[in-house]
Amino acid sequence: MTMTFLNTRHRPLPSDQDATGRTLGDEEIASVTAALRAGVLTSTKGATVKELESRFAAMMGVKYAYACASGTAAIHCAIAALDLEPGDEVITTPITDMGALAPILYQGAIPVFADVDAATCNVTAATIAERVTERTKAIIATHLFGNPCEIDEIVALGDRIGVPVIEDCAQAFLASYNGNFVGTIGRIGCFSLQQGKHITTGEGGIVVTNDDRLARRMYLFINKAWGYGDPRPDHYFLALNYRMSELCGAVACAQLKKLPMVVARRRMLAEVLTAKLRGVDGIATPKVLPGAQHSYWKYCIRGTAAHNPDAVVEMARFLGERGIASAPRYIQKPAFACEVFQQRRTFGASEYPFTLAQPSALDYSEGRFPGTYAALERVLVIPWNEKYDEKDVEYIADAVASAAEGVTYDQAAS
Repeated sequence: MTMTFLNTRHRPLPSDQDATGRTLGDEEIASVTAALRAGVLTSTKGATVKELESRFAAMMGVKYAYACASGTAAIHCAIAALDLEPGDEVITTPITDMGALAPILYQGAIPVFADVDAATCNVTAATIAERVTERTKAIIATHLFGNPCEIDEIVALGDRIGVPVIEDCAQAFLASYNGNFVGTIGRIGCFSLQQGKHITTGEGGIVVTNDDRLARRMYLFINKAWGYGDPRPDHYFLALNYRMSELCGAVACAQLKKLPMVVARRRMLAEVLTAKLRGVDGIATPKVLPGAQHSYWKYCIRGTAAHNPDAVVEMARFLGERGIASAPRYIQKPAFACEVFQQRRTFGASEYPFTLAQPSALDYSEGRFPGTYAALERVLVIPWNEKYDEKDVEYIADAVASAAEGVTYDQAAS
């Protein structure tokens, strides 16, 4: 049966890849202009990045926040702060960006992949527990798409086995679980200010913690381990220059003021879309855990037509023809299926640090990851931002419903 689509698009959808879907404006221009006129563009001597750090720490309710060059740098700072030994294992998710995995390898540690819940695409305490060994020294819990994972339970597991939990909140600004902001529940929280995040500086990151020792390590790691302000400073250990410039800090300060509005509007619009899609055959709307507040980096639906493994691809094609650039299967394949893991392409021909791994850590057989493969087969990621209006949401809802109807009827007729 031919798909029906009754609504017409009143304008192109705003995109977070350009000004149409970003909150960048006069405030950011004024802030950057002030930084330029001051002429101090390095954060070691300027005041703007320090202001950002102070304000973000206050917003999150933590003792320490440090800005850095990217979300990847934030994860790297967190891993480096733990001062792991080569060959130590870090349990993480296979549905993530490579920027959240490369830092583990750069520190000589081994990423060990836990399976995910197929409905949320997030790791769980149970799937993490299945991967714990005597070499487990850290856990990274990712709040994918802005949807909190069961972080209280994961931190409780970490406490039982004496392992710190790092929260990857790159997509989850102001998301919360049981009344606490994600990023403040584990030992370290990591955030990204990349182009498409809730707020942006193009590239940038922030790490937060309440732990004095870890805070000191992260601050030093951002600054080549040079002890600025110490009586006899030195380069105390191997570290990089991951500093944020004052220009990025100026943009971030202006953006931070808008963050509560950005998240509130995304949530409001997501509630509208969820209500419109409720009961549509062939799809499921986002599953949010009890006690969790989603911050909707993206809005993700799941195909439920088990007889059609290509359902979300067909739906994405239909949506794309109508100007909705959705992403079926998100990252297409688990992270461990990428060449860096399959071919162990790291430092020359050494295969380091994989050469230090025990066999179970490198077992990427499909049977160990049923939730991961089911999640990627069914997820359809719909672009989302605070610049949408209710007509945009209605347009998306009608298109998704028509796409789901067409897939279901075509399969039934075959």
